[in-house]
Amino acid sequence: MMVWKNAALLAMALLVVGCSSDSDKEQEPAELTDFEEEVRLDEQWSRNIGEGQGETFNMLVPAVDGETLFAADVTGVVKAIERTSGDVLWEQDLELPVSGAIGAGAGLVVVGTLKGQVIALNAGSGEEQWRAQVTSEVLSAPQTNGDVVVVQTQDDRLIAFDAATGSQRWIYENTPAVLTLRGTSTPIVTNRLVVAGLSTGTVLALDARRGLPVWEQRVAVPQGRSELDRVVDIDGSLLLSGGVVYAVSYQGRVAGLDLESGRVLWQREASSYAGIAQGYGNVYVSQANGTLESIDERSASALWSNESLARRQLSAPEVLSSYVVVGDLEGYIHLLSQVDGRFVGREKVDSAGVRARPLVVGDWLYVYGNSGELVAYTIR
Repeated sequence: MMVWKNAALLAMALLVVGCSSDSDKEQEPAELTDFEEEVRLDEQWSRNIGEGQGETFNMLVPAVDGETLFAADVTGVVKAIERTSGDVLWEQDLELPVSGAIGAGAGLVVVGTLKGQVIALNAGSGEEQWRAQVTSEVLSAPQTNGDVVVVQTQDDRLIAFDAATGSQRWIYENTPAVLTLRGTSTPIVTNRLVVAGLSTGTVLALDARRGLPVWEQRVAVPQGRSELDRVVDIDGSLLLSGGVVYAVSYQGRVAGLDLESGRVLWQREASSYAGIAQGYGNVYVSQANGTLESIDERSASALWSNESLARRQLSAPEVLSSYVVVGDLEGYIHLLSQVDGRFVGREKVDSAGVRARPLVVGDWLYVYGNSGELVAYTIR
């Protein structure tokens, strides 16, 4: 039954556009508009990472630890790359269908698979350190604080493993929603807390050492008569900045929560399955209908809203310098001003699309296209 639900909601995630008309013309992605280019990107290097994202709506976002960038493809190819030169440091082929990638930190690189396996590699050599089995497929990147590796499964369980040995430390079980989107948000793991977004529209914080609940906060309340109307998954990765946890749900809200208590600091209606970014006291949301919105954290009011990318299946946004970067289904990355949301730059990266959130480290931008091309840019 879970397979049927995933397939049905995957189709919905791909087609959801916030439009009630059945017209084929209205369901097409918005055509790109011309603008005066103010910012250009310089490609520094490009590397192929196997077969890329695959056909099952994976979002295999690369990860950076120190000066090394790690990326994985859907077939299990994992590469470590020096992030400024593009030199490949090592490559490992797990020969398994990777669906949750990639977590990196404390000397480990960790991925999850469609078959519910969690595999930890040595970050320096790529040698396998351990592997463990969980209850269902892993669709988000495992995270580590050096003591534990935490995995969130498709059935909303949170499982912690000893980072050194892979032995299970604890498991926290949740009851998933009746119908869910295909995907889970990537949990936040600090030295003390594990914070996760669930398919029920709830954000949960657990004690990292023992897996005991610390607080729970509802971000979205299911509404509507049908099960489709009541889907409120938190699928976009959570964000932690300055003691604030940022979360956004599908058909629900975007909110800022106090890390220690879970108290709602601000909230606003939103619908996103991609995710959010934060910068300059503003939060940027890739809405499910293709609108990119900037929200003032102090007032929870919209500063600007750009609707020109309607139905273009936007990736989660990212902040690069004074710009917001977002990818789309035709493989473009768009740069918008953080001040007023106007387009300032655009680059074609991958004709197969850009589904994974762009990755920013300092003044470097890394974009992983659906077909497997990983490209590093700097601002010209």
